[in-house]
Amino acid sequence: MANKFLIYVEQRDGNIKKSSFEALKKGSELAKLLNAKIEAVVIGNEIGNLEDIGGYGVNKVTHLKNAELTNYSVSAYSELFIKFAEEINADLILLANTLMGKDIAPALAVKLNCGLVVDCTELEVNNVNIIATKPVYAGKALTLVETNTPKSIFTLRPNVFTAGKSSAMKAEVIVQNIDTVNLSNNVTKVVKTEGKLDVSEADIIVSGGRGLKAAENFGMIEELAAQLGAATGASRAAVDAGWRPHSDQVGQTGKTVSPNLYIAVAISGAIQHLAGMQSSKFIVAINKDKDAPIFGVADYGIAGDAFEVIPALIEELKK
Repeated sequence: MANKFLIYVEQRDGNIKKSSFEALKKGSELAKLLNAKIEAVVIGNEIGNLEDIGGYGVNKVTHLKNAELTNYSVSAYSELFIKFAEEINADLILLANTLMGKDIAPALAVKLNCGLVVDCTELEVNNVNIIATKPVYAGKALTLVETNTPKSIFTLRPNVFTAGKSSAMKAEVIVQNIDTVNLSNNVTKVVKTEGKLDVSEADIIVSGGRGLKAAENFGMIEELAAQLGAATGASRAAVDAGWRPHSDQVGQTGKTVSPNLYIAVAISGAIQHLAGMQSSKFIVAINKDKDAPIFGVADYGIAGDAFEVIPALIEELKK
C-alpha cells in the first residue's frame, strides 16, 4: 500500500504544463482512496503560480530552485528528484508521460529501485493496490499492470486524465534554494515556437500525411488548424520527407496524443500512426482512398481529395 504520493510538476519557461495538472488531480484522487499523504515537487528557476496547485487537490509543493535549472538537464533534475523523494520517503511517484517524463522516469526507477509503468491511460485502486491500464502492441490491446515493488512510478498519458476545474484552494509553497547542481549531462534548452501549440497537449490536432505531396501543401493544414485553434501534426512519412519537424510527428516513433478531436488529412493509417492517435476522443479522416485503413478507426470520414475538401472546410469555417 502506498502511504506517500509524490507528483512531479513539469514546467516550461516558468509555466506549469497542463499534463502536470492532470497528474496532480489523478494523484489527489488516488491518495484520498488510499488515505495516503501527498505532495508535489517542481524543479527550475523562476516559476509562477505554484500556489494554484492547491486547486487540484495537492496542498504542498516544494520548489527546488537554482538559476542553472532554467533549462532541463537529466542529470541535475533526476539527482535532485531522487534526493527529495528519498527525504520524504515517497513510495508512489506520478509524472506526465511527456518527453521529459519519459526521459527522467527510468533514471528515477533505477536509482530508487521502483517498479515503472509508462504511458498509463487509467489508474484504479483494487483493495490497497494500484492497477494501471496501458496500451500494448502498438495500441491494438490494453493490459492491466500491477507492480510488486515496495515503491512504484507511473507516467500518465497527456489528455487522457482530466484535470477538471481548479478550486480556490491554495497550496503551501516551500522554496529550497539549491547551492550546486550536477550538469554533467548536456543541458537541453526546450524552445517553444512562438504561437505554436504542442501536439502532445493540444485539444484539437490537424495532421497531414504523404498524400499532401509536398511541404508547401502543409500551408492549408496550418490554415485549417488556425481556424480551429488546433495544433498541426504530421505522419512519419511527412517528417521523413523533410516536410515537417520531428516535433510534429504523431505515431509510434513520434508523439502519442489524445486530443478531443483529431483530423487526419491524406494519412493512410499505418498501424504505427494509429498507435499514436487512436485514443483520441473523436477522429475525422479525409482521404481520397475510401479503403484506407484510417477509416477503420475514424468516427467520421470524408472520402475525397484533400486539395478540394480542406479549402472548402476553411471557407465554411471563415463564414
